Amino acid sequence: MDFKIVSEFDHVETIAKGKSIREIERLKKCYGKGRWLKRKGTALIELPGQARFLAEIHWYEAPGLGKKEHKIKRFLEGVKP
Repeated sequence: MDFKIVSEFDHVETIAKGKSIREIERLKKCYGKGRWLKRKGTALIELPGQARFLAEIHWYEAPGLGKKEHKIKRFLEGVKP
């Protein structure tokens, strides 16, 4: 699903790291070696058509490589533009 993150992340926490990430080998192959973390947080997102929602987002990140593969896990509430 295409979306744009329009706010900073809130309530960020690490939910997995290192070997406990199921996708660790694929991440290393695609983006390079690093101290990979799977993280989650909430952010305001914008869907095509200008609809805005507060959503829980999951992503992978590693120092020096940045945040990769943002995924919407659930919508928390709609926000009127």
